[in-house]
Amino acid sequence: MTALGKFFRTTAFKLTLVYTMLFALFGVAILGYFAFNTRRLITEQITQTVDAEITGLSEQHRQGGIRLLVSVIDDRSRRPGSSLYLVSNFAGESLAGNVGSLPHGVLDRPGWAETVYRRLDEQDGADHSALVRVVQMPGGFRLLVGRDLEEREHIYRILIATGRWSIALVVVLGLAGGFFVTRRVLKRIDAMSETSRVIMAGDLGGRLPIAGTGDELDRLAESLNGMLERIEALMRGLKEVSDNIAHDLKTPLTRLRNRSEEALRTAKGEADYRAALETTIEESDKLIRTFNALLMIAQAESGQARDNMVVLDAGDVVRGIGDLYEPLAEEKGLGLRVETDGPAPVRGNRELISQALANLVDNAIKYGRPATEGAPSEIPAEIVVRTRTDGGEVFIEVSDRGTGIPEADRSRVVQRFVRLEQSRSLPGSGLGLSLAAAVARLHSGELKLVDNNPGLTTIIALPRAEPLQSEA
Repeated sequence: MTALGKFFRTTAFKLTLVYTMLFALFGVAILGYFAFNTRRLITEQITQTVDAEITGLSEQHRQGGIRLLVSVIDDRSRRPGSSLYLVSNFAGESLAGNVGSLPHGVLDRPGWAETVYRRLDEQDGADHSALVRVVQMPGGFRLLVGRDLEEREHIYRILIATGRWSIALVVVLGLAGGFFVTRRVLKRIDAMSETSRVIMAGDLGGRLPIAGTGDELDRLAESLNGMLERIEALMRGLKEVSDNIAHDLKTPLTRLRNRSEEALRTAKGEADYRAALETTIEESDKLIRTFNALLMIAQAESGQARDNMVVLDAGDVVRGIGDLYEPLAEEKGLGLRVETDGPAPVRGNRELISQALANLVDNAIKYGRPATEGAPSEIPAEIVVRTRTDGGEVFIEVSDRGTGIPEADRSRVVQRFVRLEQSRSLPGSGLGLSLAAAVARLHSGELKLVDNNPGLTTIIALPRAEPLQSEA
């Protein structure tokens, strides 16, 4: 498509053309209305003037007869800029006046008429238009009084000419403005299209240009840039996940293969094969748990679980997780205490919230034991799981008294497969906090990590739901 064809096909140019036509039609209607009413007003003024003169002349005729009427009309017709006057007898012969010729039959029809005429002093000149009134007088005499319409037609022609030039100016300026606006819009659209082609070519770091005017194109560009940033982050996360899966799962898979090969090579009997199979099953279960966690994170980040959300009490979830993990905590020598601050209604997926909270409690049991060296004796070896409400938010908190997480590492530990050095010797895949963060985002909330002095408090902040309803 040529540049000119692309220009004419733009929405901006089409809208400009439509608005120009609308304004032109509106201008024609306004000027036509004004011209019509101006002409009508002049006509009314003429009729009023002629009616007044006929009334006066009729009075003169009643007072002095036809002689006085002829004398008065002869005097008036000699004045500069006078009206049109004509008195004729029953045969149509002129007795007095300044009208030289009229079309045949005008004097025979009493009343108003718009006709052509020639003045008495310009018999060889051009015809003029006039609005006249013919009155039948006693004795068969006829009186004609009228006014020339040249002034009315002159004003009308001026208005029509002005209207034509005005409409032409509106059309020219409208098209010029449309050309300017369309070029400006088309330039910005072309810049966006070029950036889009760069992005489609694989450069996810490209962003749509923003002019800074705050118009609809800027708002669209800002929204699309936000979407591109999200897509870039997801693609970067996908790449990191792929790399982490390849790195973190390669070791257990290699270990699984080596143990199976070793069993085939060195096993002496059924007991050796059984031990090798049990080890293989244990390693396989760990891998399955890792993949299940990845699938659950993907489910949370994709938003598929929103269809199964209901209003539930976060306190019930906390009490259920507390009952489930209390024996495990006691086995590890830790106390587990549950605190709920009244109803804590949230709208969410119970399974995902429970799984996220379970991950946080499991982490607290693994890493929440106070340090043995230099630890104050008054610090209890316990984990506190609580819910509290503050304004429009519900907070689900898990607090421990362990070594905590340095502030510089808190943004890293919520990424997939990230494990700090002090936790690499403990079992786990590095997906617990990632899942909790994904679940919080799915529910329009966030995961927070704060100091517990000593220890760590992990908080899932969710919007409060009102009113509390029972689950379906």
